[in-house]
Amino acid sequence: MTKIAIIGSGIAGLFSALKLANSGYEVTIITKQRIKDSSTNWAQGGIAGILDKTNTSGKEAHIEDTLKSGDTLCNETVVREVIDRAADCISELVSIGVNFEKNSHGEFKLAKEGGHSERRILHAKDATGREIERALSDAAKQHPNIKLMKNTLAIDLIQRHHGNPTMGVCGVWCLDQQSKEVITLGADAIIIATGGVGQLWAKTTNPSVATGDGIAMAYRCGASVKDMTYIQFHPTSLALENGRPFLITEALRGEGGVILDEQGLKRWEESCQQALTNGTDVPNPEDFSFTLEFSELGSMATRDIVARAIDQNLKQNGTKWVYLVTSHLNKTMLSNSFPNMQQHLDRYNLILGKDHLPISPAAHYIVGGLDVDRFGRPRGQNKGEIIPYLYAIGEVACTGMHGANRLASNSLLEAVVFADSAANHLIENPPESINHKLPDWRADGLEVLTEHAPIVNDLGLLKETMSTEVGIVRNNQRLNRASRRIKLLDKEIDMIWKSSIATRQIVELRNLIQVANLVIEDAIAQTENRGLHYNTDLE
Repeated sequence: MTKIAIIGSGIAGLFSALKLANSGYEVTIITKQRIKDSSTNWAQGGIAGILDKTNTSGKEAHIEDTLKSGDTLCNETVVREVIDRAADCISELVSIGVNFEKNSHGEFKLAKEGGHSERRILHAKDATGREIERALSDAAKQHPNIKLMKNTLAIDLIQRHHGNPTMGVCGVWCLDQQSKEVITLGADAIIIATGGVGQLWAKTTNPSVATGDGIAMAYRCGASVKDMTYIQFHPTSLALENGRPFLITEALRGEGGVILDEQGLKRWEESCQQALTNGTDVPNPEDFSFTLEFSELGSMATRDIVARAIDQNLKQNGTKWVYLVTSHLNKTMLSNSFPNMQQHLDRYNLILGKDHLPISPAAHYIVGGLDVDRFGRPRGQNKGEIIPYLYAIGEVACTGMHGANRLASNSLLEAVVFADSAANHLIENPPESINHKLPDWRADGLEVLTEHAPIVNDLGLLKETMSTEVGIVRNNQRLNRASRRIKLLDKEIDMIWKSSIATRQIVELRNLIQVANLVIEDAIAQTENRGLHYNTDLE
């Protein structure tokens, strides 16, 4: 039986696992913590797509919005294919058991988010990712051809011929976090679905597992990367003193939420009071939003524009946050539509439809990643040749779908479509089975790291450097300073790595530093501002 190893348990990893298992493949899913600990589980908004395959105008509008958001850097062929296949892939999610929200007529209730010209986003209240994760993980746990390896951290890929990525991969070394032993796991093909890199920054909406593992291990194996500079900062994360950033879904703005700074809020409240006194209509808060200076769409502009607008406003005014205003909206509607958000806000005595929510941007999504073809196969660093028996899908991969800036709710769609493509390619092209013994992990002469303070300090310095020097707005001086600091950290972790027995802390820090270098190098190499990359020296 053909053996497939899948690293990661989000929508991409689980969907591909189920398709492969249904075709008779023996699938092993490797996940760092619990199955549900993925970025998918944290996704609030939804999945964008046109369900009526005959709705040509609807699909063309979705394509146009995606291309516009991507600032001309999208691969239009990929965009068209993904959007064209949305109906089939979403229908398959439904057949697996995903319960998207429906209206009283039994029709899917569609939402609208920033950058979208119409309602086309399926959701499950404000916990769409959680619902998708639930359905897929339940199906995976029950499938006889799927083995789940929880609390297992993938360290590095094993090449079929050491030092020659053109011959492909045949396994992965993994750290069993309970036994502390390194496992050698053989596989005829490997799918990397490890998610993003949000833990590079001090403030992120990503889970703790988002440490760039897949990008780093594939890069070390000879895979190339693309568009690493395009880091999406979500403009609306809850910003409270000593509070962890909490994602405020874009769908809240889609229902009428408006972004105001302190001055705009004051002017709007004064105008409301005057309107009540005069018996005239209450003004629209959007008319008082500073975001209109950056786009005619105001609060509903794309994420790159809104995040940059907020960042500039905070720096100019010396404040820590602006406000997402919902007091002009119906409280009952908001509580029904966003129950999970309200549950979180309850901790801070904040009520949707009444209180103004303090918000600021936080690292959210890497648009770039491993450079892959239409089947999710990574290209090599030398001549761009495909690395055999290796696939990368989901946030870890750069497919060309998002260009310079991802359109809201396109990530889950891209993930499931490319998961489908990778699985189908493997089914139609069965990999050559490995017929030789794999090398065990070398642990001779390595010592247990007893002093973890250097690791903790280096991680803190890494996050501080990326947050202050490689944020939403950059300049050459900051980028070069960041490059020098990260290279020093790289030398330090390399010494620790070569002398110490592998631990999760060491592995993750090694990967984060690797990815940080790639992000900074790409940012320095840019010659123009586009999408999510903004360098004041290029103005």
